[in-house]
Amino acid sequence: MKLYRFSPIQNQDELPEVIKYTHFVCCELCKQSFGKYLPNAGNIGIFCHYDEECARLIKIRKQITKPSDDPNQKYFELYEPIVIPAQDDVPETTYTHLYIRKPDIYRPQVGDVDFYLEQSEYDEFKQSLINGAKIKGARVFPRNDLDMIELYDPDIDALGYASTDVMSTKVRKKLSEETNL
Repeated sequence: MKLYRFSPIQNQDELPEVIKYTHFVCCELCKQSFGKYLPNAGNIGIFCHYDEECARLIKIRKQITKPSDDPNQKYFELYEPIVIPAQDDVPETTYTHLYIRKPDIYRPQVGDVDFYLEQSEYDEFKQSLINGAKIKGARVFPRNDLDMIELYDPDIDALGYASTDVMSTKVRKKLSEETNL
């Protein structure tokens, strides 16, 4: 039995399938928790599970994203945005930033996607969770450096994150040692 759905990703030709899969299952997570598809922040992360895979994907990432001298850069801007056409009721989405995540034994997922809400809607949703509301597949992300709601499902091997547009942009850089992944 293969533990990870796509890992180890061997080459650039395999990456589009992983990105497309991550996109659609994260949209499913979003709709499950919010009852609708939230706007996408343009960020998609692909999780590595092996050191060699990570080195290979970082090399690929360097070919398809703009370089950065910022040592805190996590998400890199793609030279050519990745456009995933609408399918069924999932709207067309454009990804502008890619993150290759180092192996982490606590993150067996394929990847993640960031969604955003207006500040007031985010605050209301987050407060309802803090107050004990049970919303399927949504929980306040337990990190001091990131103000986000994590979207999850034990039957889906990806994660979604909902926050504000401002936070969705901030996460493109390492905000603390907690985000040094």
